[in-house]
Amino acid sequence: MTERRSELLMPAGNLRKLKLAILYGADAVYLGTPDMSLRTKSEFSLEDVIEGVNFCHQHGRRAYLTLNLFSHNKDIPKLDEYIDTVRKVQPDGLIIADPGVFQYVRERAPELPLHISTQANICSWLSVKFWQEQGAELVVLAREVSYPELVEIREKCPDIKLEAFVHGAMCMTYSGRCLLSNFMAERGANQGNCANSCRWNYTFRMRMKDGTVQDLNVTDENADMFEFLLEEGCRPGELLPIEEDARGSYILNSKDLCIMPKLDEYLKIGVDSLKVEGRGKSEYYCAIVARAYRMAIDDYYADPENWDPKPYMRELEAVGNRGYTFAFHEGRLTNHAHNYEHTASLAQWEYAGVVSEITDDAFLVEVKNKLEPGEVLEFISPIARETVLLRMYDFEDATTGQKKDVVHGGTKTTIRVPFALFDHEDLDKLRARFPQYSVLRKEKALTDEQWNRVRFDKLTQGLEISGKQNPKAYEKRRDALAESIEASGNEKRFKTNRIGTEGCCGKGCNGCMIFWQDDQYARARDVLLKRKQGEQLTRAEANMLKEAPILR
Repeated sequence: MTERRSELLMPAGNLRKLKLAILYGADAVYLGTPDMSLRTKSEFSLEDVIEGVNFCHQHGRRAYLTLNLFSHNKDIPKLDEYIDTVRKVQPDGLIIADPGVFQYVRERAPELPLHISTQANICSWLSVKFWQEQGAELVVLAREVSYPELVEIREKCPDIKLEAFVHGAMCMTYSGRCLLSNFMAERGANQGNCANSCRWNYTFRMRMKDGTVQDLNVTDENADMFEFLLEEGCRPGELLPIEEDARGSYILNSKDLCIMPKLDEYLKIGVDSLKVEGRGKSEYYCAIVARAYRMAIDDYYADPENWDPKPYMRELEAVGNRGYTFAFHEGRLTNHAHNYEHTASLAQWEYAGVVSEITDDAFLVEVKNKLEPGEVLEFISPIARETVLLRMYDFEDATTGQKKDVVHGGTKTTIRVPFALFDHEDLDKLRARFPQYSVLRKEKALTDEQWNRVRFDKLTQGLEISGKQNPKAYEKRRDALAESIEASGNEKRFKTNRIGTEGCCGKGCNGCMIFWQDDQYARARDVLLKRKQGEQLTRAEANMLKEAPILR
């Protein structure tokens, strides 16, 4: 096994995201400010950057600043001020894309470690060697680099650090070198302000010879006469269907990159830095994704022969995504790497809240999404792997003391969660495992359309991982999704029950009056009391134990 140990590099869109990423396992973060890196979506002030870098260093972690713009003449006078500011911040590296900016910074601040951004489109060992000779300490490889190419680059370039993306949104152009957003929305993709124009829905139109433009009206009567397909010039015969619904068509809608099922291959060859995309993503995303990759990396180094990606994939599925794909890992994209029917990012779980403070007798939790009676809140520890489940039937406003049946997200409400509710936990250990900034998640109710999207994504991901084809299953799931989109039902349902004994989830949550008081679950209670907190019954076990009540 290689002696190189890979770092986990997480995005930090603001100061709190930075802290959550570090607490949940990131070895390093990358960040910037509008003043300094010209990233227009950054929420960092200079004071935040200084505090964030200090926070990283206090925790023994690293912080990299971004200067990955393509410079225009108007940007050059700002560079001297930027370099002076960077010297005050003392980051562990500066990420640059523009060769002119690279040379300018190297001459004026030779002490700064310089990293080459993914927007430099480094796809070969020749380009890596070029930047190494210019003085770069690390290069970020383009997302378009396949794994066989990555292996060759590592072999031919052993003396420079390599960074590769392993997770996050994919751009339909070479690593973000796109003008579609500029052209259609006057928002610069290369300044961190992409409008995601490639993901918009598009409608078929016909231009008549007289110059008028009309809809191409496909009805039930004439639908059999039309089939719309894309064929790329270098892949003759590989026809990609385009289907239009009432909302339009999605022809450039890439799924999200997720290398987790192949992560051991990256660790095996010694990729120095494993990068996650998403400075614009939520703090929940930062915490859960960092936690999943931290566990996966540590477990690989502890026992590489028995490493299995499945438990970490379950964690990643709890974060909103557009469906996961290996993208260019195998060298070329397939139809499994795109979503033609649906563009939304979704998951079966959502951000419930974050621990904002810990008092002598309770957690104070800042609510992030709507909480209703019967919700099961899952406390995710940044320290321990085991989560803690708590079912709640009402919610105490921490400011007023008022008990509420429903708390809405976006109201900046903080609820008080008394330690007394955790009737299966050692309270000293509970306090230690869930410090400030511990996040909570809960199940999310989805429509039939969204459930069908989740099932379709799981199928296509499985096909991509196995390398097998299953046209019948693919068509069945795709058609089910298309039909539910057309039906446009708005009714939402949870995966597990909220209130009532029918369909009890069987998780044995803290405070679950349904589970712990109903006679029909007596056998199940006895079994779960002997298991780790939060360890669920399988569906078969739950049915068996429910149907066989204990004899008295």
